[in-house]
Amino acid sequence: MNPLNAIFFASVGNVLAIVLNYFLGYYFYEKMHKKLEKSTLGKNSLLVGHRYGYLLLPLSWLPLIGDPLTIVAGTLKINFFWFLLVAGGLRVGRYFLLTLGF
Repeated sequence: MNPLNAIFFASVGNVLAIVLNYFLGYYFYEKMHKKLEKSTLGKNSLLVGHRYGYLLLPLSWLPLIGDPLTIVAGTLKINFFWFLLVAGGLRVGRYFLLTLGF
């Protein structure tokens, strides 16, 4: 597969996933809050999210903790434009760097 096609499709899928996570957290605040409180990772994500807010967005590209952080971003109602710019940009950048490495 052409590397640019791989970057494009992987990025589109990943950005759509974080947008879905954001809006799940945003529109289903009560249910998401309760669900996050049940797991240790979710509880820690909420605590850190309330403490650091926008400063967490650069960590959203990391495996395992990135997806809960995108849900927390929606739960905290972080500005969607900044969320998409930072979290989406880092996801695209991750695939670009991975492609350069191979």
